[in-house]
Amino acid sequence: MSHTRLLPLLPLDDAVVLPGMVVPLDLSDAGTRAAVDAARGGRPDSTPDARAPGISSRSFQRTAEILLVPRVDGDLADMGVLAVVDQIGRLPNGGTAALVRAVSRARVGTAPTPPGAADTGVVWAEATPVEPVLPAGFTGTISATATAGTPGATGATGNPDGAAARLVELAREYRTLVTGVLRARGVGQVADTVEAIENPDTLADTAGYSSYLSTVQKLELLRTVDVTARLELLVPWTREHAAEVDVAETIRRDVQEGVDRQQREFLLRRQLEAVRKELAELDGSPASSEQEDYRARVEAADLPEKVRAAALKEVDKLERTAESSPEVGWIRTWLDTVLELPWNEHAEDTYDIASARAVLDADHAGLSDVKDRIVEYLAVRRRRADAGLGVVGGRRSGAVLALAGPPGVGKTSLGESVARAMGRRFARVALGGVRDEAEIRGHRRTYVGAQPGRIVRAIREAGSMNPVILLDEVDKVGSDYRGDPTAALLEVLDPAQNHTFRDHYLEVELDLSDVLFLATANVLESIPAPLLDRMELILLDGYTEEEKVTIARDHLLPRQLERAGLTPDDVTVDDAALRLLAGEYTREAGVRDLERATARVLRKVVAKVALDGTALPVTIGAGDLAGYLGRPRHTPESAERTALPGVATGLAVTGAGGDVLFVEASLADPETGASGVTLTGQLGDVMKESAQIALSYLRSRGVELELPVGDLRDRGVHIHVPAGAVPKDGPSAGVTMTTALASLLSGRPVRADVAMTGEVSLTGRVLPIGGVKQKLLAAHRAGITTVLLPARNGPDLDDVPAAVREALTVHLVADVREVLELALEPAFDTTHTHAVAA
Repeated sequence: MSHTRLLPLLPLDDAVVLPGMVVPLDLSDAGTRAAVDAARGGRPDSTPDARAPGISSRSFQRTAEILLVPRVDGDLADMGVLAVVDQIGRLPNGGTAALVRAVSRARVGTAPTPPGAADTGVVWAEATPVEPVLPAGFTGTISATATAGTPGATGATGNPDGAAARLVELAREYRTLVTGVLRARGVGQVADTVEAIENPDTLADTAGYSSYLSTVQKLELLRTVDVTARLELLVPWTREHAAEVDVAETIRRDVQEGVDRQQREFLLRRQLEAVRKELAELDGSPASSEQEDYRARVEAADLPEKVRAAALKEVDKLERTAESSPEVGWIRTWLDTVLELPWNEHAEDTYDIASARAVLDADHAGLSDVKDRIVEYLAVRRRRADAGLGVVGGRRSGAVLALAGPPGVGKTSLGESVARAMGRRFARVALGGVRDEAEIRGHRRTYVGAQPGRIVRAIREAGSMNPVILLDEVDKVGSDYRGDPTAALLEVLDPAQNHTFRDHYLEVELDLSDVLFLATANVLESIPAPLLDRMELILLDGYTEEEKVTIARDHLLPRQLERAGLTPDDVTVDDAALRLLAGEYTREAGVRDLERATARVLRKVVAKVALDGTALPVTIGAGDLAGYLGRPRHTPESAERTALPGVATGLAVTGAGGDVLFVEASLADPETGASGVTLTGQLGDVMKESAQIALSYLRSRGVELELPVGDLRDRGVHIHVPAGAVPKDGPSAGVTMTTALASLLSGRPVRADVAMTGEVSLTGRVLPIGGVKQKLLAAHRAGITTVLLPARNGPDLDDVPAAVREALTVHLVADVREVLELALEPAFDTTHTHAVAA
């Protein structure tokens, strides 16, 4: 039976003591010392018969007892522990402390301060010991009580509900959890002590030492008198902590293993370095320098994470490989290549649009289409930068432009100008004659002499990840048993794929999405359709005569003067001479021949100065050119060629640009007995079909056109396109062949100032063709003044320079009848007509 006692009360701030715990009390605090002194002094006034009001004499303490009560958030709890002061001693730091042992729970009540204790400052309180509540039938120890499911779990203990078995199960589980946590912390002796505890009440109260329980949780345990309920609280708390301990232990073990592995690797590498140094000294070769320490170079380099991991893997392989192995050289070459690439180097784009356009205009005359496209690209880039839009989905805003046109129009030099206008670096990749796919994607490292592809090498040479790369002569890429390079270019030039381009040699991803690719080509038909589909096509069809004069004056002449060792003050070439050079001494879409002619004139001047003592300066006009270059080689010949019936002037597009060609037709003498159609002049299948269609149309519509088409049945027809050494093909000669045959049959010559282009159908419709701009430029160069063009090609005239449109009279025709009316000379008298036809 518990008796209420009057005891000195000692509040514990944010601390809870459970029965069975032994705790020290620091006596440097005046309140603590006073409470301990009061506990040891017995009666407050040292009078044997003194009593506190309301308390019998037998309830006074006879031992050094004290009431420890937790204080949480400034409030005293209603439950504390009755503790006994076992010992007072001195601490290592010179202070004193009392060692107290908690005996049992006690309910805290209020009581008046005993007489004579008011001056001590000690608070006295009534303490009523509380016994733990155990289930009926419990024998007092864990091992002596039957568990549920075993004989004697009911009946013998008088506990049909199995409360005692439930208590034993909880106690055993809690003991297992606690000992597991303790052993994980490395305190096996404490775990053995806990494992030896058989009393579940005592076992549960050891939780007061647990650091993982909060003050609130410990206070709840103090207030829980029922042992089973106390264990039901402890088991889930401890299970949760045990799980945390397992995770922490796993992490600690992994970290420790990593540290151990690093230490072991460090020691092994130091030993390996020492061994290599000794071997180098024995061989007489110098030790490896810091520059050859690939591991240090890789760790110091600014590499993407995946590239760094791949490089370190190769470094590991290098360090494990003997120096005599040929693989050492391959690995070092690969590492050198990776370290030389500018993985995170990007040139800043020039966002001054006006300055960029000025650079393009200064470097090239004309070419407004490509200049506009570059300006648009820069304007969009600046807009995105101002809006804070960066990389989207791993891709940047790169571009792929295809510059197609005849030689000499400035496609290659335009790439350098674009790079300078954008503030980027420039690299050129010559693809002419490339037949090996590995030239684009790189060689696999298993081959001797393997190296990365030309794209990777171009980026390495440029020194940034966003250069302007010129893919020169992409239409001249071949294919054989080594693969198809154009197929390898599909990934390089696809904006949806090239942000993860993988070179076979590097075998790491390379981001090409910020590279500006410029591809050049002379003939679009030679480029595979899937590759052409990935590029934005810009046509450079050639220059007008005035543009050539401007280019020669501003660019070609200054360059050739410098190469000839002359200054602009030494030789002056006026515009009239330049115009004659462009019009009659050269005839081309570009300006290469014009530059060669200019250089030849300047060489002649230098030679005359050296041989004849000609004084400088020299002024060269149009009349002086004959003395330097001889007579003009390209004079208008259309009037001479079309003077007789059966010859028509056509327009065609070749690899060198637009050109004028003549189609000749003749009828065999009836006495020869020849019949059928003969086609000569290296004609392709398309042009042969055009000739057959022209004959079929005239045979079916000869009566309407008032042509003696009966001769076509009895006499052989021969159609010839001169310059037979040059292959010719394309769907644009049908109208010209029809006109030539109609001229032959009617005896009416074709007008000398007329040239035509277009395909013809069996019903006489004039069908549209391509290359209108190049063909009109060619007609203008050849001195043609009237051009017959298919009506459906009318919108293409917008691409023709205004100066050329003004110099030419263009008729849009839809039927062959219109062509014949405009192209043929007026009819002669009947006698002359039949004589010519015969």
